[in-house]
Amino acid sequence: MKTTVTARIRAPLARVWAYWTLPEHVRQWNSASDDWHTPTATSDLRPGGTFVYRMESRDGKAGFDFSGVYETVEAMRALSYRLEDDRRVTVGFQEADGEVVVTETFDTEQLNTAERQREGWQAILDHFKRYVEESAG
Repeated sequence: MKTTVTARIRAPLARVWAYWTLPEHVRQWNSASDDWHTPTATSDLRPGGTFVYRMESRDGKAGFDFSGVYETVEAMRALSYRLEDDRRVTVGFQEADGEVVVTETFDTEQLNTAERQREGWQAILDHFKRYVEESAG
């Protein structure tokens, strides 16, 4: 099953793309809630390149690697990747009315309900939106 989340971000496309793809920025926004964070992130942004985002609870009691392989990379337009468990994710970036619409579509996993997954991915995307809009660039 595929699920989609989206956000409209008031920022230049170049900033949105950079903040989505550069590890130093990913570490700042990649969490669904304030009690989680991403202490490390690496990315080789090219088809066949890998990424690993270490997500951990701030109390240190839980953590996991969110990782995969990029399948397509179209600078400032779209990217897709395959997660370790073979689920696919696509991310699109489209300028519209002075904003950038970011749309993520992902294959759901079997452990959590599709709605819970959608809520979690949307929370992360909302955190990204706040980070980009509040940054000076």
